[in-house]
Amino acid sequence: MKKVLAISVILITILTGCGQSSGGELVGVQRRASFYEPDPYGMLFIPQGSFNMGPNDMDIANTMTSQTKTVSVRSFWMDETEITNSEYRQFVFWVRDSIARRLLGEQFEEFLISEDYLGNEIDPPFLNWDEEIEWDNEEYAEILDEMYLAENERFFRRKEIDTRKLTYEYEWVDLLQAAKRSNRYNFETKQYEGVVYDQKGEEREIKDRSAFIMKDAVNVYPDTLCWIADFTYSFNEPWTEKYFWHPGFDEYPVVGVNWKQATAFCIWRTQLLNSYLSSKGEPVVNNYRLPTEAEWEYAARGGLEHAMYPWGGMYTRNDKGCFLANFKPLRGRYGDDGGMTTMSVGSYAPNDYGLFDMSGNVAEWTSSAYDESAYTFTHDFNPTYKYNALPDDPHVMKRKVLRGGSWKDVGYFLQNGTRTYEYQDSSKSFIGFRCVRDYIGD
Repeated sequence: MKKVLAISVILITILTGCGQSSGGELVGVQRRASFYEPDPYGMLFIPQGSFNMGPNDMDIANTMTSQTKTVSVRSFWMDETEITNSEYRQFVFWVRDSIARRLLGEQFEEFLISEDYLGNEIDPPFLNWDEEIEWDNEEYAEILDEMYLAENERFFRRKEIDTRKLTYEYEWVDLLQAAKRSNRYNFETKQYEGVVYDQKGEEREIKDRSAFIMKDAVNVYPDTLCWIADFTYSFNEPWTEKYFWHPGFDEYPVVGVNWKQATAFCIWRTQLLNSYLSSKGEPVVNNYRLPTEAEWEYAARGGLEHAMYPWGGMYTRNDKGCFLANFKPLRGRYGDDGGMTTMSVGSYAPNDYGLFDMSGNVAEWTSSAYDESAYTFTHDFNPTYKYNALPDDPHVMKRKVLRGGSWKDVGYFLQNGTRTYEYQDSSKSFIGFRCVRDYIGD
């Protein structure tokens, strides 16, 4: 009893002390560390603003399906260039190493963290990234052998990782379903009363907040065969064999990545940074994600009103007759702009925000679902249309907006207001992506 009284006295003293330190005034929670958000590595700041979204007056064909609409977007960070092969390989290597650590952890406990600093059990355990993997270690090699291609599947007897096994398991919170009034927590009944639909389209009852956690798994390795599959009667084997792995292509935009893989990359990139910041006791930052269609167009315009292209003006050449982007400038003459297919990122001048290749090189995934009439029903504040397509949904529901045009497109697709689409499970040799991150503040 005395112990309980002593604890009560301590708590009262602490609470009273907090009140006294404020002088009885409303001063907010004190002693919080100040926060300054530095420029994220490889990203540029895009200030908030308003613009006329959609086709310009000269785009007769596109005005038949898309109207011009004045919208506003908030500030955000955007990758200076498209995600490169080198950057995406970091993701692939991380997935490879995480699988290896999980396998090794079954016999070597040093690859897993099973207790916290207080000695409490962690279930399931965390991977220990401080422990180096010795791939040539004989004891490890026997365990890791299942990650490699079987001998009968190896080309020229090369021992290589079986990329079909590089699956990234990830999760995210479905805030759209959580925000529905019918799915909110009922403070009168002290329970949830709604239902949610998981990634397979199956309905499940909301018992607690975990119902809004969506889980999925995706193979992260790019479709290198897309270089051959995309073009009939065309010799593209050298790109299939070397484009993603050869150091000569390190700074080229990654291709062969579908929408789900690009989305998973953003989730991984978020966890990579926030895990590091948490380990240092620093505040976490907003999530990396694919840009919305409106954000992409706003950034591409570079602050220029009614500009047809990211560089402004109405032409794809400068005053010296040189092409201003990597695209298909003339019938059958892919190389007249300097590149036959993709080119190293940043090969052409940036727009006024400093962003490279917002037109040409590769078309880019956005987070927005494609609907011909989206401009008529989306909001004028941070507009977007999102739809998480289910496996059994018709193909028309799996369309995602593409922007920017690519190396194999004519100049029309390079225009700021031109929108097109591709199916979310499609991987193409002319589609890549870049990430954005919301700015904290205004």
